[in-house]
Amino acid sequence: MGFWTLLEAFLLFANAMAILNEDRFLARRGWTLAGIAGGGRNSIKGQIIGLIHACQFLRLPLMILNIITIVVKLFSG
Repeated sequence: MGFWTLLEAFLLFANAMAILNEDRFLARRGWTLAGIAGGGRNSIKGQIIGLIHACQFLRLPLMILNIITIVVKLFSG
């Protein structure tokens, strides 16, 4: 496994986190930012929720990285 493959895996993981819908998926399980208000932000659950919301916030840079990855894969084969 090379470095490029590892970067692609991280990009796919970030894409998966970015498409999670808070109303349909996360709120049913109590995985919202309001659900961890107070001291719960330092827990593992709080860290994961923060990561999910960060990926959702950075959708435009993710789209740009996806386009760059697609172009590189088209030219490199």
